[in-house]
Amino acid sequence: MRKLPVYMLLDTSGSMHGEPIEQVKNGLQMLVSALRQDPFALETAFLSVITFDSRAKQVVPLTELTAFQVPNIEASGVTSLGDALRLVADCAAREVTKSTPERKGDWKPMVFIMTDGAPTDDWEPGLARFREEKWGMIVGCAIDEANSDVLKVVAGEAVITLQTSDPGSVAAFFKWVSASVSTNSAKIDSGGGEISGLDDLPPPPPEINVVV
Repeated sequence: MRKLPVYMLLDTSGSMHGEPIEQVKNGLQMLVSALRQDPFALETAFLSVITFDSRAKQVVPLTELTAFQVPNIEASGVTSLGDALRLVADCAAREVTKSTPERKGDWKPMVFIMTDGAPTDDWEPGLARFREEKWGMIVGCAIDEANSDVLKVVAGEAVITLQTSDPGSVAAFFKWVSASVSTNSAKIDSGGGEISGLDDLPPPPPEINVVV
């Protein structure tokens, strides 16, 4: 079976402490619950969670949906985005099966990056490592006053913003992520190949703005 890897890179720096980090955990639960109800996603999607604060950690390795458990994440420290980009590249190199002349490997990973700030580390070396791997859809999500310009460098045109980290906005983001993964799974199942840009994804809800 060819996996559809989905990597969630979540900012857990100190500014996310309290209600925002609780909403992220609730959002992850909603994401997994929704995908488990989709037969296409259930068959192909594998989910990993990487958090980044003063350092990046893979708190959940790439896991099939039936076995996925939402991690207990806490917020503290600063925003090591570069470390997260390096780590997700290293994880993908280890966890994603590459294609060979003899057989097709896994589908190209989807990456969703959610942050409410600007990188506090030297993030460009991490970006260089990130670009060494092959990715499918990369989406950057900027909360509040997060630096969307940095996310544009990482994700190209696929950058969205949430005006606030209130429960409704965060829930809307995770619902949209689940719909996006489901769309990709269905496209793959129908033989249509992989999605290639925001235009291939479901329209974002009103709580989400596309950065232009």
